[in-house]
Amino acid sequence: MAKKKKKSRLPLIIIVVVILLGLIAAYKILGPNSSKAQFLYVRTGTTYEQLLKQLENGYVNDINSFDFLAKRAGLPEHIRPGKYQIKWGMTNYELVKKLRNGRQVPVKLVINKLRTKADFIHMLSANLEVDSAELSELMHNPEYLAKMGLDTNTVMCGVRPDTYEFYWNTTADKAFKKIQANYSRFWTDERKQEAKKHGLTPIQATIMASIIDEESNVPADKLNIASVYLNRLDKGMKLQADPTVKFAIGDFAIKRVTGVMLQTESPYNTYRNTGLPPGPICTPSNGSIEAVLEAPKTTYIFFCAKADLSGASVFASTDAEHLKNARAYQQALNARGIH
Repeated sequence: MAKKKKKSRLPLIIIVVVILLGLIAAYKILGPNSSKAQFLYVRTGTTYEQLLKQLENGYVNDINSFDFLAKRAGLPEHIRPGKYQIKWGMTNYELVKKLRNGRQVPVKLVINKLRTKADFIHMLSANLEVDSAELSELMHNPEYLAKMGLDTNTVMCGVRPDTYEFYWNTTADKAFKKIQANYSRFWTDERKQEAKKHGLTPIQATIMASIIDEESNVPADKLNIASVYLNRLDKGMKLQADPTVKFAIGDFAIKRVTGVMLQTESPYNTYRNTGLPPGPICTPSNGSIEAVLEAPKTTYIFFCAKADLSGASVFASTDAEHLKNARAYQQALNARGIH
């Protein structure tokens, strides 16, 4: 009788083992398979084999169970590039569904002050899949830019400081056109009319605003600086703006512009050339553009920084008045050893 009981237990043990193995397998396939929260970047053109290698490198704990479910869900034929948020404890099912459906998270890109095309290209290529060489080619392509009313000098006019939202795999063309469209929307008919009253186009107003943006952070001063530049343009005088010299040299850390620097040969050097430079020297803020559009009527022809080195400016209508202000400022710089 004892032997019969032993034999009857064996199939039961086998069944239990099979059930346990099945539960373990099911848990591996359907249970949590990510151990930390992070972002997964899937590049355009990624193959399924490349994706598996990427996931195996710290994204999933068990690549075999992921592979098993992914193949049955058709992921190898539906790989979508993008930036994906991987949460702690995500299951294979959740991962596969997210990747197969292309449920990526958008990238928020905050553009503040940028000075050069190189700065802009670096910013986009560092935050998006955008190819830097492709974007550079577009920004130096006259035919492409002409369709948006820009050229290779004024191209940065189309880059307006703001917060933008992109999918990570956005192309260079789509990214630039989205940013430029924001600039176009900013220039309403009303703003165009305000610029026209000062004899400026939106592009010219943006270029002037870029200089003002580099000259001062004081809102009240920006309005008067705009009036100075408008008065100089009206009289056919050179703008003689120090920030344009820094831009021409390519050194934005210069604290004191010297006589030698003023001789720098460049179309951006407004000490050597009359009128506005051919393009902006930075991406100006809304406040600087509004300062141009709302510039008051004044007799100011000159301005320089105040001798208290507060960052504010002092304005003058005559040579004698300006010379007095400029000397006081130079003496303040000398006293502090600023070269």
